[in-house]
Amino acid sequence: MFEALRPYLPDIWLLMMAFFLLYYAITDGLDLGVGMISIRSKESEERGTMMGTIRSNWHSNQTWLVILGGMLFGAFPVFYGVILSGLYIPILVMLFGLLLRGVSFEMREHSEYKGLWDAFFGGGSLIASLAQGFALGGILSGYFIVENGDFAASHWGWLNPYSLLVTIGVLIGYVMLGANYLIMKTEGELQDKAYRIAWTTSLIVAPISIAVHIWTMFKYPYVYQKWTTFPDLYLLGGLTLAAAFIFIALLVSLKKRREVAPVFLNAALVIFSFAAVSVGLYPYMIPSIHGGIPVDEVAASPDTLMFMLYVSAVVLPIVLIYTSYEFWIYRGKTSKEPYGQEG
Repeated sequence: MFEALRPYLPDIWLLMMAFFLLYYAITDGLDLGVGMISIRSKESEERGTMMGTIRSNWHSNQTWLVILGGMLFGAFPVFYGVILSGLYIPILVMLFGLLLRGVSFEMREHSEYKGLWDAFFGGGSLIASLAQGFALGGILSGYFIVENGDFAASHWGWLNPYSLLVTIGVLIGYVMLGANYLIMKTEGELQDKAYRIAWTTSLIVAPISIAVHIWTMFKYPYVYQKWTTFPDLYLLGGLTLAAAFIFIALLVSLKKRREVAPVFLNAALVIFSFAAVSVGLYPYMIPSIHGGIPVDEVAASPDTLMFMLYVSAVVLPIVLIYTSYEFWIYRGKTSKEPYGQEG
């Protein structure tokens, strides 16, 4: 069935990995954003309502992170080994943050000390977001050195000015996603607060995103070449122009106090911005200032990729249908009854 695709399997799996990553970044990113917004709230009832907006889907959103890790291990074992070796510190910190957030959901409902678990919910979200930002920044910063298929650079190389800028962008971007999600799921004073946060973060994240794109372009000569030569300029320019129009539409929707459009426009903005960076870096899956490694060299054997493609063709549609149905079932406004105080 898929035999004709055999020569293109590495690129097909690269696209699938991008899909998994974006799906996770958007769905769990807005969950983490809601958690970070809750840190600013001084009212336990309001924090409980925020937790209630993501109560039904936070666990399934995290599942995509597990799927992404498993798929990377099978499809791109060299990338998996090198990246985990170089980023094991931020990855372990991320898991700790996600653990704090998960425990807070289970414990808050039955605890008399809800403020403690509120702090774990917000703090865990912040820790996980910081770790994800430094992990992404570490990958894009190009500090990786690979010798004989093994990671051969400093384990603290991800901590650099470029990755710090990316991390700030991730934090503000997640808060922006969370605020737009709260606009859709809440009403009253909390929704008004979400509108203000969404507007402010939108104006902050735009220059940061532009700065990251420009820094990336000048960091890698081949990215700069794509931005200055045809036909690559058409594709990169088109993606960037689309992102700009989406950003303007997002601001207009916030100004007109739309309730549903902002979160979907925000998701589209993430997709097009990520696509512009990815197209610029392609074909290098491990970008490096010392010489990147293209996707073909980090991919598994064609037989392995083909087998995984057959399995994915059966399993992934089921997972997508289930998660989509879950979002549909729990659509609409979240009850004002604070999470952890029902019944």
